[in-house]
Amino acid sequence: MPIAEIEAKLAQLIEAIILTSVEPDTLLIESGLIDSLSAVDVALAVEREFGVKIPPSEIDVHLESVQILAEYIASQKV
Repeated sequence: MPIAEIEAKLAQLIEAIILTSVEPDTLLIESGLIDSLSAVDVALAVEREFGVKIPPSEIDVHLESVQILAEYIASQKV
């Protein structure tokens, strides 16, 4: 799956959880758009949608932005 397609699906998933539109480079945690509860929701949605599990200790690393999370998903689906 092309990275742009992953980013588009991720943006939709995240927007449905936080009820705000996001761009691939939007800082999610640092900007306060995603807190610890919504981060868990995003991690579960990613696992359901893409079959990729985000280790709990790495959630804050991979949820930095849609783009970074998409790169992580793409790297796990090789």
